[in-house]
Amino acid sequence: MKDSVLYYSVGPLLYCPANHTGIADSLIQERFGVHYSLALCLEDTISDHHVEAAEQQLVATVKALQAASEKKHFFRPGIFVRVRNPQQIGKLLRLLENDTRLMSGFILPKFSFKNADSYMEAILAANQNSKKTLYMMPILEDPALTDLRTRHELLYGLKEKLDSMEELVLNVRVGGNDLCHIYGFRRSPKESIHSIRAISDIFSDIIAVFGKNYVVSGPVWEYYRGKHWKKGFKQELKEDRLCGFTGKTVIHPKQIQLVNEAYQVSEKDLADARSILEWDKASPSLVSGSASRERMNEYKVHSNWAKRILLLSTAYGIR
Repeated sequence: MKDSVLYYSVGPLLYCPANHTGIADSLIQERFGVHYSLALCLEDTISDHHVEAAEQQLVATVKALQAASEKKHFFRPGIFVRVRNPQQIGKLLRLLENDTRLMSGFILPKFSFKNADSYMEAILAANQNSKKTLYMMPILEDPALTDLRTRHELLYGLKEKLDSMEELVLNVRVGGNDLCHIYGFRRSPKESIHSIRAISDIFSDIIAVFGKNYVVSGPVWEYYRGKHWKKGFKQELKEDRLCGFTGKTVIHPKQIQLVNEAYQVSEKDLADARSILEWDKASPSLVSGSASRERMNEYKVHSNWAKRILLLSTAYGIR
């Protein structure tokens, strides 16, 4: 498992179409709050005929943020660009004149055998010309994942490719809505995506393959207003965390705080985690009741859980 808080700190990743003209001002005025990351999307949210204009607006947004940051203090989220293809990575860096001070990396949609090598080569090239590390976040949402005959081979093959650049893979992300689209599914605000068995089985396989070595982020929740949206969102977040996901893609600022709260660590969990990691390994017994006398703590069984709890407490805080 990842042992650096960096990989757990993406948190709620707020998606914004890159052609929105008010993004820079919203960030400078902290209208979205704090403690989140930002995805500027050039892919599905942008019409095919308006990509170049969106690229120009993205560059204008980043430059406006850089200029403002030299004059005043405001929360600056990690900024990631969701590109359309590998070639767009180099193009954007040229448009930015290789000024990557505000950039955290790139989101790689529909990551598959067809584009994996090209994407990874583009990320390596980007880092060669950057003064800071630029990370990648591949999205597993390819329709090929629905084929039971080849899914495991596909997932392990993609992991083998990513393992060669593991330190640059900040998160692995899942495309819940894209996978639902293949079947024509759409959950209501009362329903969790984890109840859609065809989709949750794919998620389970992704966690089984990637979860031991990578932080895997939860799927988007598309509701942000109306009856039941908040209750449904909290329930899905609870199931996300139980199933091994950390963080979540969000599409509205109202969702940010709920994601941060969902991943905060309870005082009881933190106390147990510290006790487990501080265990006297020379002790004749490696099992003990918790400080609250509510459950059993066992060093050999719960140490990875304990490490994860400490990392989450650093990234999200204590509840």
